[in-house]
Amino acid sequence: MTGDFGAFVRARGSGRLVVQPRMGFSSPDRMRAGLIATKEADALTVGTITLDAHTRVGHLTAVQAALREGIDLNGYPIVSHEPATTGWVLADTWAPDFPVQVRHGSAAPLDIFRALTVLGLGASEGGPVSYCLPYGRTPLAESVTNWRDSVRLFARLRDRGIEPHLETFGGCMLGQLCPPSQLIAISVLEAMFFLQHGVRSVSVSYAQQTHPEQDREAVAALRRLCAELLPTDDWHAVVYAYMGLYPQTAHGAYRLLGQAAELAVTGGAERLIVKTEAESRRIPTIAENVRALEYASRAAHRAPAPLPGSAPDAHPDSQTYLEAAALVEAVLHLHADVGQALLLAFRSGYLDIPYCLHPDNRGETRSYIDADGRLRWERTGSLPIRHLVPGNRQRQVTSTGLLADLSYVRRMFDSAPMDHEAPLPAHAHGGELGHG
Repeated sequence: MTGDFGAFVRARGSGRLVVQPRMGFSSPDRMRAGLIATKEADALTVGTITLDAHTRVGHLTAVQAALREGIDLNGYPIVSHEPATTGWVLADTWAPDFPVQVRHGSAAPLDIFRALTVLGLGASEGGPVSYCLPYGRTPLAESVTNWRDSVRLFARLRDRGIEPHLETFGGCMLGQLCPPSQLIAISVLEAMFFLQHGVRSVSVSYAQQTHPEQDREAVAALRRLCAELLPTDDWHAVVYAYMGLYPQTAHGAYRLLGQAAELAVTGGAERLIVKTEAESRRIPTIAENVRALEYASRAAHRAPAPLPGSAPDAHPDSQTYLEAAALVEAVLHLHADVGQALLLAFRSGYLDIPYCLHPDNRGETRSYIDADGRLRWERTGSLPIRHLVPGNRQRQVTSTGLLADLSYVRRMFDSAPMDHEAPLPAHAHGGELGHG
């Protein structure tokens, strides 16, 4: 038995924040080294195997060619490596005190989940909406079917004594400029989709956005909606460090990561997906991932205790909660099957992602960052929240304004004073642990 991912995170020692990298290497040697380094980091960690882009879209012949020719991929090709090879990668790390999650990004993940079930790997993530609309042109109806079949297959791990866990990626749609209420709604709806198809242990995501107080309000709203709607107690919340244009300076990157750690702690989330100082330039090395994990853990330790309003049943009816609750309620009224409800919601515009070019997204909504740094709706299209959104728009979105909004976080954090708590350069730590 190699551990229950959800139970491990929920039972974290002394309320410590669990920190996790977004790490994946095509070489089994390097992937194994990355897991070992993550486990040995001075932090409470879980492991990650992130898959390569070819595996995500099912281009397995391209993976085989790359492996034959010794060409590095941008992740671990778990479908194409032999199970014995991946078993060796996991040896000496994967255990009840160090569960490992497989991350992928696929709208057609059945082959991936088949590989996971062969290995007995019981933790993954994604979703029929969040791994479809941002990443290609796969029809949403196909993604819903693909994910339904994959979740049902994954749920069968319980027959072997393994409790499968799925994390929704819905709180990270496009990484940026989607107002928090819709991120929360999609995250909750994808979790309900997983539960409806047999998985009993889930986590719900929220990606750090542009304003710390709005983010705290959002995490509280997410946790409250889960407490109200999910028919299970086996769930937890995970915060992602900012998913948009990341700061280009090391001090800006670490300051932003520190705020993400503080958001997770004060908002009552149990897990944090970290980003590194190298995010704006290239795939991070193992050493950079470890430094980010350890920095985030220290920042979490320094953060204030969870705020009184962070309890799922304690926060007042914030603007974010009211909007998210209205979106979820409207979608659930469309059909008893959550997958069909999601399809109908996008057809009707009840869900509509700003600036998303996927053919199944109506594209009638717009958002902007206001003068205080909060994400606001500029145009709500057919979203069922018009009665909740203030009518006094502060700014009409233009191409110039959109470009400025996209780089807002990078500019803010790169121009901030240097954080003296940030790690020293790599050479001060005795060199790299590995390369990515």
